[in-house]
Amino acid sequence: MRPTDILLAILVPILWGMGFTFAKAGLDHFPPILLMCLRFTLAALVLIWFFKPPWEELWRIFVIGVISATITYSLIFTGLRDLDASTAIVVVQLEVPFAVILAAIFLKDPLGWRRITGMVLAFVGVGLIAGQPRLHEDAIPLLLVIAGGVAWAVGQVLVRTLGGRVSGFRLIAWVAALAAPQLLVSSLIFERNQWAILTSADWHHWAVVLYLGLIMTALGYATWYHLLGRHRVNQVMPFLLLLPVTSMAGGVLVLGEELTLVTILGAAIVISGVAIITVGRPRRPRALPVGEPPGP
Repeated sequence: MRPTDILLAILVPILWGMGFTFAKAGLDHFPPILLMCLRFTLAALVLIWFFKPPWEELWRIFVIGVISATITYSLIFTGLRDLDASTAIVVVQLEVPFAVILAAIFLKDPLGWRRITGMVLAFVGVGLIAGQPRLHEDAIPLLLVIAGGVAWAVGQVLVRTLGGRVSGFRLIAWVAALAAPQLLVSSLIFERNQWAILTSADWHHWAVVLYLGLIMTALGYATWYHLLGRHRVNQVMPFLLLLPVTSMAGGVLVLGEELTLVTILGAAIVISGVAIITVGRPRRPRALPVGEPPGP
């Protein structure tokens, strides 16, 4: 990876980690699916004027939007509403072993004993966190976040199959444009009092929406999709190890959350497992002729 790509890869988990913290604060007022609808609507309204629809890939992008935006974030942020941000962000790290498994199956990315060991560690760490009494009493929020991680992993593998044919900003612009109405319908089905909630929001609540829409989604995902289009899934995933660090720090400093010893230990095990999965020496990919996209 070039130095500029490394810097971009470091920026992404910082933007996403702080977004997770701010979203947790926003969930005190907005229901989760409505908040995600506002997030993607804002991102779409800002971006679509500058990027033409990728007609040749629009159906595939629609599917990516359903899985990696509508389903993923409805599940994760519904779970986040009833979990500490620091706990939820550690559990979300299971998206990495899920993504690596799917990449090995569908993209033929290498999967050796190192990554298998890392997966075991990641699941052990999440199991340790999930065994805490306060989480054991109601496991549904935790399961929602895990399910959201699975959906996110599926979406990223689908993004990788585009092979960089759609630029990062263009891709997130139309993922957001297609996901926003899906999320609105979902909110109208599963949530209530949307109009009253919108009209009673103050500037703090709208500041959260602005960050989620413009910084976390438009800038963060455009950068991420740009990196996925240029590099292997297993090459860029290691940088997401910074995600729980930034989010946990934000949870403590901004939200006043308290980290238990079990949570810290579980987080260390999960991060170690993810590191083993993603930092192993990758197999050198076959050089592709100019103009030939990577195969699925």
